[in-house]
Amino acid sequence: MTMLPCDGPSVTRPQASPPVTGLEKLLRGLSVFTMLMTVPQVLTIWIERNAGGVSLVSWVSYLFAACLWFVYGLQKNDKTIYLACVGWVLLDLAVVIGIVVYR
Repeated sequence: MTMLPCDGPSVTRPQASPPVTGLEKLLRGLSVFTMLMTVPQVLTIWIERNAGGVSLVSWVSYLFAACLWFVYGLQKNDKTIYLACVGWVLLDLAVVIGIVVYR
């Protein structure tokens, strides 16, 4: 909130959001792209019922990192971070559960 000078009572107004930068647009696009590249791994595990060669330690680490990034994005109120993390948490969780079920 920004305080506006005046002789009367204080007047506040919300600050406008800064415009989305080219880097933010690129990061959003890359986030969607990399999630789409992860879908075949999820499908292979769940359709073929085969998690052979898929590392549980790696995917649990990815899931943990995505959860931390989600919390960080919420704290910073940064939609570029926390909305992408929702997708990552779901994908990572699908792989982790698939590894546990089909290994």
